[in-house]
Amino acid sequence: MDALRALNLGVRFFAVELGGLAAAAYSGYETTSSDARLLLAVAAPAAFIAVWGLFIAPKARIRVAKQVALAIELVLVGLVAVGLASAGPVWIGIAYGAIGLVSGLVNYSFKP
Repeated sequence: MDALRALNLGVRFFAVELGGLAAAAYSGYETTSSDARLLLAVAAPAAFIAVWGLFIAPKARIRVAKQVALAIELVLVGLVAVGLASAGPVWIGIAYGAIGLVSGLVNYSFKP
């Protein structure tokens, strides 16, 4: 179980957290052709960071029940996945969403 937890922490850090930031910026930039694209490319990861830091990070500023934190995380992952699917090949969004869902469920299964 410790090996699974260590693997999941690596996946969460690289795929879900760092990948989510990059994906949010990319999808924000690609989903519009107006001058708002750069603003969206900055605003999307800023929102991701804010929500992650407030509710999901190990040292989250606002403590909520693990079920609430998981729900917030899954909504965040879902939004990024939808953004990716609309900005590029659909399978990339689906893959990111699936990885985020499994990683979140595994992570919260370890928490008391």
